[in-house]
Order: sequence, then structure tokens, then C-alpha cells
Amino acid sequence: MNDNGAVIRKGLEWHGARLALATVVSTWGSAPRPRGSHMIVHEDGRFEGSISGGCVETDVLQRAAEVIAGRAAHVETYGVADGDAWDVGLPCGGEIAVLVQPVGEGGFPPDLFDRIDTASARGRAVTLVTDLATGATQEGSGEGLFLNRYDPPRRLLIVGAVQIAQSLVPLAQAIGVAPVLIDPRGRFLTAERFPGVELDDRWPDDAIVARFPGESTAVVTLSHDIKIDDPALAAALRAPTGYIAALGSRKSHAARLERLAGQGFGPNDLVRIDGPAGLDIGAIGAAEIALSITAGMVAGFNRMR
Repeated sequence: MNDNGAVIRKGLEWHGARLALATVVSTWGSAPRPRGSHMIVHEDGRFEGSISGGCVETDVLQRAAEVIAGRAAHVETYGVADGDAWDVGLPCGGEIAVLVQPVGEGGFPPDLFDRIDTASARGRAVTLVTDLATGATQEGSGEGLFLNRYDPPRRLLIVGAVQIAQSLVPLAQAIGVAPVLIDPRGRFLTAERFPGVELDDRWPDDAIVARFPGESTAVVTLSHDIKIDDPALAAALRAPTGYIAALGSRKSHAARLERLAGQGFGPNDLVRIDGPAGLDIGAIGAAEIALSITAGMVAGFNRMR
């Protein structure tokens, strides 16, 4: 998964300006950034994103300026074998190939930024295909062409504004997962207890359905109230939610599965619920339980790759 969200937002913000887009299209060895990573360059020299963590950005900025000035899309290769590797190569020992293409005709159509952004808001992924020989990009798929998938940002929908949630929120934020607190109980769901966090006081099933949970969304129930947790789990199971977990003992989880089975969910549905939630690390206390849930969520997301 590539974190290209900031680049997509700049593509929308800079609409109408002359732009170039640099993309890592292949890697070998200890490459610092994965395939599909972007850097967007404005005609005035501003840029957003990274294709090497700083090793070759200066040279790519020059290639981007040439493309903005009219040069056709082309692929540049950088590696430690270059004679000037410490200047425009990868001293870490890896090698990357970077496509530099115009944003516009003969390159990356600017309307694709909007398509990616719209799909992301609805929890859907978009796959683009690029002909490296011409530098032209379009939505779809194709054999022998470069494919790049744009997943929605990772989100964690926490059901139950309890003490564990207070530890879970900063852990999620630290790994780049955006938390949302869902709880219809006003005394629990307060900005004082969860400062700077998005709060949703709707019933969990309504709140979850409205957010279109997909492979990049996790739903974790913490309330211990079946009137709150069960509808949330049912809503998560009806969507392609990437990770679903429920707090509780093995006994309470078995009872939970019986209730959900009574609602028509089969074994293939129920096995998607991680219960008791998180990796078994012998957690004691709210902070350690939150850590185990965070680890379980990461494992669940990575299994979806």
C-alpha cells in the first residue's frame, strides 16, 4: 500500500497549473520507496511526495521541469552503480526506475485525481494502468502495463468510547490510521475525553454504513453492551471491512457468535471477527489491551495486501 493521499490532494489543489508526476515503476534491492510511490511537481518548483526518501529527488525535480517545459514522458533509472551515485544515485545499494510524465495530454489526465479522491471517500480502491512506452495513464487494467492501485486511507472505527479507546486512539494515530469514535452515549462520547478526535454519536450500525467500510477500514467494538456492539459487528460483516474485532472473553465471544448466527451470518462471515480482539500478548490493563488490538489490526490489514 502506498501513501499517496497528499499527492492526490495537491493534484486537486493545483488544478489548472502545469504539473509533472514522478512515479516509482520498479525497484530492486534496498529501494527506499515502494512501487507506485508518487511525487508531484508544480511549474513554480513546489513539490509534494517522495520517490526515494531524498536520494534522487533533486535530479527528478530537474526531469520534471523538463517535462513541464514540453519533454515527453520518460523513465529514469537510478542505482548505486551510477558513477555519481552519491549525488543522484542510491547509496543504500538499491535501484529504482522512475516514470516522469506530464499531468495532462500524453500523461496523467488531471481528472483522475478527482476520481481517486471520490472513490476514496466512498471506501473504494481505484486501479490505474500506464503504458510506460508512451507515458499515458488511464483507469482500468492491462497485461504488460504498469498497474498502480490507490487504496482509501486506513481508518479505525472504534465502537464504545471507553477507557481502552483512550489508549487505542493515539496508537492508531501513531501508525497513520485515522480513528473515529462511535458511541450513542453522550456521557461517554465527549471532546474532553477524546480531544481532537472525530466523534460520531449515531447508533453504530448507521454510523458504520454511512462510512462505506472497505479493505482499508477496521471496526473494533469495545462497549461490552450487546445493544451497541452487535449492530456494529453486523454492519461491519455486511461490508468488505478489512479488520473486525470485538473485545470480550472467549465465553462472551462464543455467545456473541451465536447471536450473530441467529441473524443469518454463516461460518465464513463469523470467522472474520477477531475475538477476543487483538494479538495474544498476555495484555494487562487498558494500554496493553489497546496495544494488542493495534497489533491485530496491523496484521489484519497486511493480510489484505
